[in-house]
Amino acid sequence: MSTSGISERESHSAWVTKLDKCFYQADQQVKFMHLQAEVDCLLQQLQYLKMQRLAATGKEE
Repeated sequence: MSTSGISERESHSAWVTKLDKCFYQADQQVKFMHLQAEVDCLLQQLQYLKMQRLAATGKEE
């Protein structure tokens, strides 16, 4: 009976470890997606500023 209990605890522990790992990976993926969205937004802002600068330069010449 005690062997069964140890085996169950070990499998439970392994399951918890896998679950924690999956959650950690999901958490990291969410952080990555937020960073990717922020980078995309900053690139759009740079493109807009570049267009404004080119338009202003074109008007002055």
